[in-house]
Amino acid sequence: MSMRWKKLIGIFVLLAFLAVYVLLVMRAAVAILPEAGRIAEFFFYAIAGMAWVVPVRYLIVWMNTPGRVDRERGEHV
Repeated sequence: MSMRWKKLIGIFVLLAFLAVYVLLVMRAAVAILPEAGRIAEFFFYAIAGMAWVVPVRYLIVWMNTPGRVDRERGEHV
């Protein structure tokens, strides 16, 4: 698969992942935070705001690795 296709697929996967992640975080916030205090709310949003980076990192690495087609053609990124 060429990098061009990987990036196209990766963008749609990223958008779908973020949409689902945001909905799950909102659902968890509605269930957890009404009874929690300000400090718990701060830590919840701090962790939720950074947690999505971990899985997305692997997607971005995959998107930026040259595919077999690119290596066969000798194209450099």
